[in-house]
Amino acid sequence: MAHKITLIPGDGIGPEVADATVRVVEAAGVGIEWERVDAGIAAERATGKYLPDTVYESLARTSVGLKGPVGTPVGGGHPSVNVALRKKLDLFVNFRPVKMLPGLKTRFADLPVDLVIFRENTEDLYAGIEHEVVPGVVESIKIITRMASIRIAKEAFKFAAKHNRRKVTAIHKANIMKMSDGLFLRCCREVAADFPQVEYAELIVDNACMQMVMRPETYDVLVLPNLYGDIVSDLAAGLVGGLGIVPGANLGDTVAVFEAVHGSAPDIAGKGLANPTALIQSACLMLDHLGERVAATRIRRALEGVYREGKHLTGDVGGSSGTAAFTDAVVSRL
Repeated sequence: MAHKITLIPGDGIGPEVADATVRVVEAAGVGIEWERVDAGIAAERATGKYLPDTVYESLARTSVGLKGPVGTPVGGGHPSVNVALRKKLDLFVNFRPVKMLPGLKTRFADLPVDLVIFRENTEDLYAGIEHEVVPGVVESIKIITRMASIRIAKEAFKFAAKHNRRKVTAIHKANIMKMSDGLFLRCCREVAADFPQVEYAELIVDNACMQMVMRPETYDVLVLPNLYGDIVSDLAAGLVGGLGIVPGANLGDTVAVFEAVHGSAPDIAGKGLANPTALIQSACLMLDHLGERVAATRIRRALEGVYREGKHLTGDVGGSSGTAAFTDAVVSRL
C-alpha cells in the first residue's frame, strides 16, 4: 500500500531539489502517492496567500509532509512559513541529526562528528510577541513554559535511551535569564532523573558554541530552547559542510514535516546547480518515520557512496556536477 505524502516544493531551488528527492525515493522502491501543494511565492501568485489553506488540508489527510526551502522576507513582509506551520500544527520537536559524510573536505573532516539536536519548536522569542513601547523602543517577549520544556526534554532522552546514545546536554543561559531559562533547566533535570542510564550535562550557550567549534566530537545529544536551538543547529551544520548537507524534521503528536533547512537560493534557481543532499537526507528521516527503514538505509548508503567516490558532487561541496548528474549517480547506486 502506497504512503500518502504532502510535497511542498517551495521557492527558488526548492522545486529542483524536490524533484531530485522524489526520483531518489521512488528509485528505492517505496510506493508513495505525492500530494503536491504550493507555499511561498508560487502560492501567493496563484491564491494571494503565502501559506494557503490547501497546505493544512493536505497535511490533515496525509499527516506527513516533505518540504523544500521557502523564502522569508527579512525585517518585514510575510511571516515565516516554517514558524507558521510549526505553531499551527504544534510541531513541537525540531530534530536535526548532524553527521559527517565520507569524502567531504571540511576543516573538521577528520573528526567523527555525530550529534543530534532536539530544539523546542513552538515558543521562546519565536512566539513573535512584539510591540513598540514608545517610538524607538521595541519589546519582544520570551515565552518558556513547563509543558513545552518537559516534552522536548522527554523526546531527547527517549531518543538517547532508544538509540544507545551516551549523553544528553541541555543548553541554556540561566545565569542571566534565571526565570525563563531556569525553568527550562529545571524541567530537563526532572526528566533526566527518569533516565539514569543516560548521562546528563548542562552548558551555557556561548560556551557551548565555543566547545562545539573546538571539540565537536565530544557532543552527543543536545536539547535546547527555540532560539538557541536555531543558532546552534546551524553552527553544527557548518561543521559537516553546511546547510546543504544536513536534514531536518518537525515532529508533533499527529503530523510530521521533513524539510531541507537551507535557503531558497534564488541566485542559482533554474540553473541546475543545486545540491539536493539535505532534502534527500530529510526524506530518509521521513522513511524512518514511515517504517521504511530498509529503503532509508539503502538511500543513505547510496548517498555516502557518491560522496566517498567524489566524482559527481555539486559545486557547494567542491565538485563540478549539477543537480541532475548528482541525482543520477545516487539513483545508479540504488
